[in-house]
Amino acid sequence: MIKHITAKNFISTVNGKDEWFGLRYNFNIYRGCIHQCIYCDSRSECYQIENFEDLLVKTNAPVLARKELSHKRTKGLIGTGSMSDPYNPAEKELLIMREVLKVIQAFRFPVHILTKSDLVLRDQDIIKEIATIKAYVSFTVTTYDDELSKKIEPFAPISSRRIAAMKQLAKSGINTGILLMPTLPYITDNEENIKKIMQIAVDNGASYVIASFGVTMRDRQREYYYKKLEENFPSIKEKYIKKYGNYYSCRSENSRKLTSIYNEYTVKYNLKKRVEPYNEVVENLRLFS
Repeated sequence: MIKHITAKNFISTVNGKDEWFGLRYNFNIYRGCIHQCIYCDSRSECYQIENFEDLLVKTNAPVLARKELSHKRTKGLIGTGSMSDPYNPAEKELLIMREVLKVIQAFRFPVHILTKSDLVLRDQDIIKEIATIKAYVSFTVTTYDDELSKKIEPFAPISSRRIAAMKQLAKSGINTGILLMPTLPYITDNEENIKKIMQIAVDNGASYVIASFGVTMRDRQREYYYKKLEENFPSIKEKYIKKYGNYYSCRSENSRKLTSIYNEYTVKYNLKKRVEPYNEVVENLRLFS
């Protein structure tokens, strides 16, 4: 069910330094997510989304973006996609993300988009304009196997579509990369999967890969994840219970070897491991040098 709501605030400031994604600001147009990935942390009670199957749409997001950016004096990367994908299927008709990007471009702020969808290609023209300041588009790729991606990310575009979109954006000169996270213990945490994803990054124009070799779980998220494990991977739930209990951080037993593979690829192919925070002084020197 899609519900339209009127938000009071839209763009928040990120506390402290964002070591992974380089964000200073963050926004979410949607609450809940149609992609329904089985591992999604946003199901957790702390996010106060009563029914994650419902999609709540902040209809007034473009108006709020214009109002709030007009008062910000410090430029910094504006991120979106950490809690709900800005390019879920409803966005195809609603076009709210496109309107928000127009506002970001008008105020000359940089942006970092996190997504599992090739729908981002629709807005390639605006993103390319923002890229004259700074723009990143990061695609989550948890598995190279399309059939497996259908099981763990059932309503998101399959992995190969995301990879093709990344390649197209990279060819147009936009900074793109892969979010290799989460890595699901006993499902995607094998050497073959990590090697193939890293090679995919190399072959399709990624300039960075941000990786984490494990998954986090808590309250409602854990309950939903276990339910889906029983449906799709019947023998695995008991392994989780035995190995991780009620731990929040569930690191892969293979994390040391997977990290070694990851490090080898990043060094050999000069792939960055993080997105650096936007530095207006440095970027201005780059633009005018």
